[in-house]
Amino acid sequence: MSASIHAEFITLNVSDGTTMRAYKARPEGAVSQSGLLVFQEAFGVNAHMRDVTERFARKGYLAVAPELFHRTEPGFEGCYDDFPSAMAHLQALKVPELEADLQATYDWLRANAGNLPIASVGYSMGGRVSFLAALTLPLACAVSYYGGGIAPNPMSPGLLSRANQLRAPVLFFWGGRDQHIGPEQVRAVTEALRAAGKDYVNVEFSDVGHGFFCDARPSYSPIAAAQAWPITLNFLRLHAGAGRAEELRARRAQA
Repeated sequence: MSASIHAEFITLNVSDGTTMRAYKARPEGAVSQSGLLVFQEAFGVNAHMRDVTERFARKGYLAVAPELFHRTEPGFEGCYDDFPSAMAHLQALKVPELEADLQATYDWLRANAGNLPIASVGYSMGGRVSFLAALTLPLACAVSYYGGGIAPNPMSPGLLSRANQLRAPVLFFWGGRDQHIGPEQVRAVTEALRAAGKDYVNVEFSDVGHGFFCDARPSYSPIAAAQAWPITLNFLRLHAGAGRAEELRARRAQA
């Protein structure tokens, strides 16, 4: 399925009194099959993230990418060769504030997607946020691309202490040559979810590094990205597609 789309920035109200821009894309003149939260890399909701959001919209999703750095620099778009410019914003993110941002975005999607299922997908920093969303929101599923900070690392205690709170199946992508997320962190994620009895899928591309899906980064791998895209779409379709929406509506009608 591919469709013409309508895309624009919208403004969301967050429970802590802040406002947050988000980039919204949806199929033009068609009913969306699902709602989708799209979570940014550390470089903001830049041209690449807007393009990714639009790609999902062309596949039938009402997709929304919130600007998670709205408290420190609204509209921030960093350069991929200047990670230090993003570091201050990244370090300022606090889990309670992120959860408020996630709730505001989810609430907007729920109001605009009706009874459709809602899922999430995120990249790098956003991979961690997508996992956090699956801990805190009633999602149909979540996808995490090379999510740093899910497992403990020198910058973060991680989120695995909350593994038993996971509310949705998660699809993980990792790069076997990722210099930021080593194999011990990947093992920590899978072992924690296995011990908690949670539903997950783990995909590792052995010969790629961090950021392999991003065609604006030197680490981009066209082959790995081309393989990851249909896996992502199939996972979303199986857990948050049209058939899933009908199942959810039937359950609500019986309740």
